[in-house]
Amino acid sequence: MVSSTSLLTFAGLAFLMVLVPGPSVLFTIGRALTVGRRAALLTVAGNAVGVYTQVVAVAFGLGALVTTSATAFTVVKFAGAAYLVHLGVQAIRHRGDLAGVLGAADTPTVVAPRTMLRDGFVVGFANPKSIVFLAALLPLFVDPTRGGVPQQMLILGICIPIFGLLCDSGWAMIAGFARAWLARTPRRLAAVGGTSGLVMIGLGTSLALTGRKD
Repeated sequence: MVSSTSLLTFAGLAFLMVLVPGPSVLFTIGRALTVGRRAALLTVAGNAVGVYTQVVAVAFGLGALVTTSATAFTVVKFAGAAYLVHLGVQAIRHRGDLAGVLGAADTPTVVAPRTMLRDGFVVGFANPKSIVFLAALLPLFVDPTRGGVPQQMLILGICIPIFGLLCDSGWAMIAGFARAWLARTPRRLAAVGGTSGLVMIGLGTSLALTGRKD
């Protein structure tokens, strides 16, 4: 139903988006430092479910848009591009926040697994970075002639929670195993935030320049 080219291209963009430190990454690192690796990994799992819930909402909410109004599509595209650039600028301005999370960790506490899953779900579902990315980019990779527009979006969108599970789990493991090492490298973490901001600005600019065949 989804062409291999569309899937691979969207997967590449999704991977770049997931690499950009955002609310999910900050939350995961904070949980790893304060309540331990296991709890942080449960948070990551809940976050992935929350993000895919966004995918479902976008798929059935924007499905009709792809096959109807080119004008409405353009409005959504430029709004999404502007917000992605805004997120990139904010990431650069607040690039020290990632390192700042390290100072918030005290003695690890015990939290129920259900709470970890629930909190992760809420953070994932409320993540503005992913919802804007999905709303702005998913329609661009759907081919209405293949039918099943929402289903195509559901298939494409699953890339984000999968990459999120992998990348955020990595952050959780690193934060849990190497708190002392991370604490000695705040400038490196700030550089990650700054570079990620540039990537997000690039994504927004590319989106604004992407046309629609109709």
